[in-house]
Parts: sequence; structure tokens; C-alpha cells
Amino acid sequence: MPVLTRLIPSPVVVDIRPGALDDLASVLSDERISHSGKLAIAVSNGSGARLRERLAPALPGATWYEVGGGTLDDAIRLAGDMKSGHYDAVVGLGGGKIIDCAKFAAARVGLPLVAVPTNLAHDGLCSPVATLDNDAGRGSYGVPNPIAVVIDLDVIREAPVRFVRAGIGDAISNINAIADWELSNRVNGEKIDGLAAAMARQAGEAVLRHPGGVGDNDFLQVLAEALVLTGVAMSISGDSRPASGSCHEINHAFDLLFPQRAASHGEQCGLGAAFAMYLRGAHEEAAYMAEVLQRHGLPVLPEEIGFTVDEFVRVVEFAPQTRPGRYTILEHLDLKTHQIKDIYSDYAKAIGS
Repeated sequence: MPVLTRLIPSPVVVDIRPGALDDLASVLSDERISHSGKLAIAVSNGSGARLRERLAPALPGATWYEVGGGTLDDAIRLAGDMKSGHYDAVVGLGGGKIIDCAKFAAARVGLPLVAVPTNLAHDGLCSPVATLDNDAGRGSYGVPNPIAVVIDLDVIREAPVRFVRAGIGDAISNINAIADWELSNRVNGEKIDGLAAAMARQAGEAVLRHPGGVGDNDFLQVLAEALVLTGVAMSISGDSRPASGSCHEINHAFDLLFPQRAASHGEQCGLGAAFAMYLRGAHEEAAYMAEVLQRHGLPVLPEEIGFTVDEFVRVVEFAPQTRPGRYTILEHLDLKTHQIKDIYSDYAKAIGS
């Protein structure tokens, strides 16, 4: 009997709209995620704590847990604290660090997770990965997908604009990641999951081609949907391949070489994607990507995030070491220091013209 379909791991609920947070309790009840209202809600002492005052009256059966940061120890502590309760689900309410802690803790205690992000800084809000700081630096831990994602665009608009811009860079970098995946397929025969690639590529293209900006609900809707689709694409493929290529290797190199000076994940990924597209000879695409990033206030040159050209060259040279076994344009070209300098000079002139 041939397999005619496959099951796709994805949230039961994806609710993205202005005012979505006001209906959180009814959404969870209607979708049979939590009839009793017994929820463990993880929040930060920042945006999440402020929203607690607003939401607490509608969630009388919830227990609220403040999470200090985004470390593995924080996540393990959260899981330990939640063990004493009998909850229907865990809600992660806040930024990426809080949601990643909640993802890990929910997996550890065997409960479904509801992701309620308060910003759109990166594509991890719906991914099957929790990224947490540990004693060795930073680790990625496999976890189940969220059972529900609720994104209130009114809340997103209140977040610092830099967080939204970072999400733009992360979403657009999908286009470069897919190009790297296709390169590895041609050179090494690495298998491509066509559905995952299509979802991630179209998510990136939707953000890249949208004429709006961070102040428009229409644009925020597309960006939020793109980040959710990217997370689902990673679940389908079983790894981060649909959204992580040379752009993310460059990002990881910034973080490892300059941990005290690194910019945000999305800013570095967007810059890395534009440069990597230029490296692969897609000069027109790189120029357009850089133009869109600039329009949204994102960096396209290392100087714009406080790095010298020499430091950026060092980052690009080191980048392949951050993801052993992953084949991208960086591994393919295997560039030497002077070659990276020469290409960067051409790139800087091209995007500045």
C-alpha cells in the first residue's frame, strides 16, 4: 500500500490578529487545550509581567511563573517548579528567551506548549527547537512544536521596533538558506524536503516583496505568518535546514567570536544573507535584498553594527566551523582571507551604488 499522505507536525491553533490576546482563554477552551483553565504561564519580569495584570482576571485557574532569563538552568528550574501542579498546558508569554524556556520545560514535564510571543524578533516562536544558554555557550534542544500560537498584533506594535526589524532579517534569510540547501543537493546529493523548502522560501519571499513597513498591521500579519510557517517548515524537515544556511553560520560566528559585541540574531542573519547571496554570484538578488533590509532599517554592512571590515572577514572565515557537516556557499568556495576581503569590497560597492 503506497503512502499517499503524510502527517505534518503543526500547531492546532494559529491565531494572528489585533486583539488576539483578549480571547486567549476562550481559544484554549474551544480547542480543548484547556477546558479547566489550569495553566502554567511562564512570563518574564518585563513585557510578560505587564500583560499578567491584563490577563489574570480572565485566567483565574492559572499559575504564573516568573522566568529570570534564557538559560538551561532557568528552563530546568521552571520544569521543576511546574511538577507540583496538575496543568493542562504550559503558556510561554514573552520574548524568545521566555518561550524557549517554556518549550524546554513543557517537554520535560510532558505538557503541550502554547506560544504567545510579545515580539517578532526571530523564527523560533513556532520551531521544534529551544535555544538556551549553557555552561559551554549556547545549545539547541529538540522539543515538540507548540500546540498553539497566539500573536496579538496590538502587543507586537508596542514592542521595541528593533525586535520587529530583527524578525524581518531572520525571515528574509530563508531565501539564502534554501539556496544553500539546493547547492548541497547539487554537489553532495543532500536530500531536499520539497514541502519544507517551499514553505520557508515563500515565507521569506512574502516578507521580502511586501511593500509595507513595521508600522503597518498588514505587514506585521505577513511577517508573523512567515515566522510561523518557517517554524513549521523546520518541523517538517526535522532540522533547521530550511531556515539556516551560510547566513546563520555568519551569525553564529559573530556570537562566538564577539559575544559581548554581537548584534541581534535577525540583524546578523539579514546581513549574512545579503553577503552570502553576493558570494554565490546572485548579485542582483543580493542588491535587492540589501535594499529591502535598508528600507526596514536593518544593517547590510558590518560597520553598521560596530564591526570593522577585518573583523567581518574573520567572521566569514570562521563561520563554517560553527556548523560542522552543513554544506553552504562558504564551504563550497572555501575562501581565503584575501579572497573574502576582495569580494567584500566588491559587495560594499555594489550595494552602495
